[in-house]
Amino acid sequence: MRTVSISHITFSQTSPFVLIAGPCVIESEAIASQTAELIKRITDELDIPFIYKSSYKKANRQSLNSFAGPGLKKGLKILGKIKNEFQVPILTDFHTADEAKPVSEVVDVLQIPAFLCRQTDMVVAAAKTGKVINIKKGQFMAPEDISAIAQKAEQFGNDQLLITERGTTFGYHNLVVDFRSLTIIQALGYPVIFDATHSLQLPGASGDKSGGQPQFIFPLARAAVAAGCQAIFLETHPCVAEALCDASTMLPLKNLRDLLVQLKQIDEIRKKFD
Repeated sequence: MRTVSISHITFSQTSPFVLIAGPCVIESEAIASQTAELIKRITDELDIPFIYKSSYKKANRQSLNSFAGPGLKKGLKILGKIKNEFQVPILTDFHTADEAKPVSEVVDVLQIPAFLCRQTDMVVAAAKTGKVINIKKGQFMAPEDISAIAQKAEQFGNDQLLITERGTTFGYHNLVVDFRSLTIIQALGYPVIFDATHSLQLPGASGDKSGGQPQFIFPLARAAVAAGCQAIFLETHPCVAEALCDASTMLPLKNLRDLLVQLKQIDEIRKKFD
């Protein structure tokens, strides 16, 4: 499995697991900044590498009434401020090939959303920026199928790729996680991230929006670290009940430290057996 580096952070089989976290979408500069500050304080204390994640736009919404974020220009401005103020790398998703270049001028990792992971023009546009790319495996895909998508980026000179497992469609309104996926993706040569919150979505199960099962965040995140993932991706919010997007799956920020303490211990034990 290749090593991927972002600033001072390394994704490899021997490096400590990385946390990629933040609110689902930028709701306001104040909430974005507050969340970044609190996560960085916790991760600094626990010595866990941290990449801040939030979206400037959520293009995949079931209802026109759903909050979609501040948009590209304002969102990137806020992400840039967080990057500079807290000295943390930034990950965000983009939604069209034209957005790749302006997004790459601010963030450190371009994320291709799961539903768009097979869009060749997006993969190529991201590859051409030279930035690290996080490809989220589509809910409709087998893990071994991600190799063909990754090869699109590699053919344009970019092999700095991360792959995220975020659950697989299991009938209507449900996802299931097959932890064999983590090993399969690593065997293809890519660092693998486990998305501990989107994997627990119940797509479309709440009428005009998705439901979720956040009570399973802790056990699934623990299982993923034990299985050897290089990073945990999760969305978190200071007040989940008031969150404007994915409130049904986000981890309350007050619970983050307890989860990370457990994951760090599991990660250290697992590496003794590698």
